[in-house]
Amino acid sequence: MEIRLADLEDLAQIEAVVHAAYVRYVPLIGREPGPMLDDYAALIARRQVHVLCDNGQVQGVLVLLPEDHTMLLDNVAVRPEAQGRGYGRQLIAFAEKVTRESGLRRLRLYTNEAMTENVALYERLGFIETHRGEEKGFKRVYMTKLLDGSPGT
Repeated sequence: MEIRLADLEDLAQIEAVVHAAYVRYVPLIGREPGPMLDDYAALIARRQVHVLCDNGQVQGVLVLLPEDHTMLLDNVAVRPEAQGRGYGRQLIAFAEKVTRESGLRRLRLYTNEAMTENVALYERLGFIETHRGEEKGFKRVYMTKLLDGSPGT
């Protein structure tokens, strides 16, 4: 198992993982969730996509967007048949590491309020809900995690 920056050769697998991970939410929210609409080729070109590979196959996707004083965990997705193996937690731990190494101490994310299991997972991982709101037609839950330590600690 490895987590690495994605390249364009990963694009089809990334799109397949994202589609498989999010398609079940379409009936719940009435439309495709935001991550299904993203331009992954552009995100890869900006070096903002990491992939978790196991046995040469992309099993998980992580999109990190640096902001002024915060890192936005824009997307974390795991292939449904690979869920339950700890890949999501490994990707989030990796996001925390990258955030610290970037000199930042705050990792933020948002998820659709219909994705209640995601909210519960993020809470278990130390994220705190900061607010709820509607953005781009999606009802979102915004969460933040303050990270202790500095790079290398």
